[in-house]
This record gives sequence, C-alpha cells and structure tokens, in this order.
Amino acid sequence: MVAETEAEKTEHAEEWFASAKKIYPMATHGLFRRIKWGLLFLTLGIYYFLPFIRFDRGPNAPGQAVLVDMEARRAYFFFIEIWPQEVYYLTGLLIIAAVTLFLMNAIAGRIWCGYLCPQTVWTDLFMWVERQVEGDRRERIRLDNAPWTGGKIAKRATKHFFWIMIAWWTGGAWVLYFNDAPTLVYELATFQAPMVAYIWIGILTATTYLLAGFMREQVCIYMCPWPRIQAALTDEKALNVTYRWDRGEPRGSLKQNKDLERKGLPSGDCIDCYQCLHVCPTGVDIRNGMQLDCIQCGLCIDACDNIMEKVGKPKGLIAYDTDENIQRRIEGKEPVYEIVRVRTVIYAAVIALVGAIMLFVLLTRDFADINVLHDRNPVYVTQSDGTVRNGYTVRLLNKRNHPRYFMLHVEGMPPGTEVEAAGVDTIFADRPIVEVGPDTTREVRILVTSPVGVTMPPSTPVTFRITESVMGEVVTADDFFKAP
Repeated sequence: MVAETEAEKTEHAEEWFASAKKIYPMATHGLFRRIKWGLLFLTLGIYYFLPFIRFDRGPNAPGQAVLVDMEARRAYFFFIEIWPQEVYYLTGLLIIAAVTLFLMNAIAGRIWCGYLCPQTVWTDLFMWVERQVEGDRRERIRLDNAPWTGGKIAKRATKHFFWIMIAWWTGGAWVLYFNDAPTLVYELATFQAPMVAYIWIGILTATTYLLAGFMREQVCIYMCPWPRIQAALTDEKALNVTYRWDRGEPRGSLKQNKDLERKGLPSGDCIDCYQCLHVCPTGVDIRNGMQLDCIQCGLCIDACDNIMEKVGKPKGLIAYDTDENIQRRIEGKEPVYEIVRVRTVIYAAVIALVGAIMLFVLLTRDFADINVLHDRNPVYVTQSDGTVRNGYTVRLLNKRNHPRYFMLHVEGMPPGTEVEAAGVDTIFADRPIVEVGPDTTREVRILVTSPVGVTMPPSTPVTFRITESVMGEVVTADDFFKAP
C-alpha cells in the first residue's frame, strides 16, 4: 500500500473540510415545496392539537380522544381501547410501519425522509423561522461573516427564542398524550405537575432544539440508519430525484449554450446556475447522480423548473425518474414507469393482510375474560360420602366501564354435580351470579363436588363458562377435575 504524499493529504483534507462547510439552503417555490408545506401543517397540526380533541366514552372513562394512560394501563384511540395484554396490536402496527417504509422506497426512494420524517418536518419549520429573522441564503451568509453588532445579536437572539419556543411546545405536546391534556396544561402552568413531566419536556425540548436547529443534515447523513437500508432495498424501477444528464449535458452557462447552438454543436439544457445545489437541505449536487445524502425532497426539481421556465426551456431537467429511462431515451425509446410490480404488490399485500388480521381481532375480541387456577395442595378431597371435591380460584375480568353481572356454569361434569361459589349471594337456576365492577377484576372461590354414587375418572376435562346477563357475551376457560 503506497503512503499518501503531503500534497495528497492536503488535498483530501481540503475536500473533507469543503464537504463539512455549513449549508445555507435557499428558499424556493413550486409543486414539491407546496406539498412539503401541506404535509408540515398537517403533521404538526395533528401532533400539537390531537391531545385536546375530546371523545365521549361514557362514565368512568377518560374523555381524551388519544391517550396512553400509564396509571390505568390503557391506551385509547377514539373508540378503540387497548389493554396491556393486547400488546400484539403494537407489534402489528410496527410491522405495517416497516413494510410501508419498504413500499415507499420501492415506489419513490426516500420520500419518507423528504416529506414525513420528524427530523425533516421540524428542520423545515426551524429553517423557515431562520429565513424570516435573518433573511434568505445570501443574507444569512453575510450575517455569519459580519462582525458582532447589536443588530446581529438581536437577530440571533430572536431566532433562538423562537426555536426554543417551538422545541418547548414540541416537548410539552408529547407529555399531553399521557395525561388529560387540559388538566396537565393547567398543572404545568401552576407548577403542580409531576416532576417526570417536566423532565421529559426538558429532554424533548433540548433534543428538538439541537437536532432541528444545529445538527440538521448531519442527522440524515450520519445518524439515521435508513439511508443505508434504503440503498440496499432500492431497485432500478424505483423513482428517484434524478438529473436527466441525457438532456442536460454538456452543461455550460446560458451564453455558452446559445453559442454552441448557433454553431450547430451539442449543448445541454443545464446552465450551471447551481440553484439545485443551493436549495438542497443536505448540500447535495444532484447532477453528480444518486447519493446517500439525498433525502429525495424534490426541492431541486422546483428550483430547476423555475430556472428552465425563465430561460425558455422545458421543465423536468431534474425529475422523479430512473436511470433505466434515461438510457431508453438515449436509445430513442419511450420511458417506462412501473409503479405496480411484484415488489410493490407484495408489500401492499403484506400491509393489507396484517391490517385485516388486526381489524378482525379488534372487531371480534371479548370485553370479558376468565382465568381458572386449580388448587395445588390438595389437588382433590375425598369426602366421607365418597364424593370428590375440587377447588378452583376463578378470576373474572370486566373490560367495560360499567358494572356487569356474569352467570357462572361448569360444563363437562355428570348430572348432579354441585357447584358452590364462596362469597356470592345471588344464585339463579343453581348457578352463581357474580358482579364485577367497571374496569376491574374479581376473584371467586369455586368448589365443584361430584355426584353421590358416581365414580369419577382420574382426570375429567371441564369448562368454566361465564355468560354476561345483558349483552349475552360468553367466555370460557378449560381445566380438569381430578379424582383418585
């Protein structure tokens, strides 16, 4: 291995420092910028204001539409209520989220990164504040290079104040999902909230302020694992923000290109204006081809289209396209866009299947449950009249927000079997009626005695069945009746 010369080391160092320079994204306008603004307002509006939406679930239930109640160990999403033992719904949501990312990538590359990623959304908002206070790209560069004056200090202080306010409300909105929002806002304002709320607000305020205000593209380039995963998952059919070099090259200034056209020589549509580079939030020159740093936000498309419109050239020099289509155009063929293909169909089918399973389980789930624990010592008792008695601890669970009455029945035993429920006063048709309070469990001691004169086998399968008195909901649990 040949060692680098001093000149080569200096050259590589200069390249590294050039790539590490501060990025000053320039404002632009166009279709993709409008899409990004729309998604920004939509996603941040949902995040900031969703905790304040009310939803009536009846008495003894919280009125917040979306709530993760850690104290009661419940999660609420409008009419859906999730219990701790139903954590498999979270697993299903994670599977859907992951496969949706794969589907997005198969259709149009890193569109999640460019439009919906929280880092992108909050960074966009922070950069908008920066432009409003300090100006666009050129003004910010001049301000950075200017000496510290009263005006510069005032602008910097104003910018950081608004950044901190946005970051603070970001952290504050997060904790509102874990307690009643209006109540918690009052407690936070009057310093009566739990200390854990202030701690989490502080943590999320600091991380939002640092990540969106200072680290920005470093998060996308170095910290986030998705660019590496995306690069492994993409294929030649996926649409990506692409510089159509078959049309743009050879590039040159507008004057140079016109001179070449007059001479009948080849000339490209790219006029080397660098607008695509100046608007990029990660500092990518898309003309160098697909790069790991590109988040596929489409702002370079808007910037290039605006320039093409001004110089009288067709739009679309930079567009969502594939290298395969560039080659087809060079060969005189029509471009082909295959959004629906085996990969995207498989991803969509997986999402639909997991979603359908979750929906089926959600719609058919029980709002009551029964657990049976057989006595261990002794397993059975032989009484003086020859009958055998087994003891069970039965736990009934009521998931509703109102009291419910359950009729308990033991199936699988011969006629004449006696069932006793300790502590239950109500008996109907020789079956105990157990009252269970709203959103609670209740343990009942059950004694099952075999009929007189009947010899029981060593192990008899039995089923404990509870039937709700009003809705008729039926839940069962299986166990065994033991005998000598």
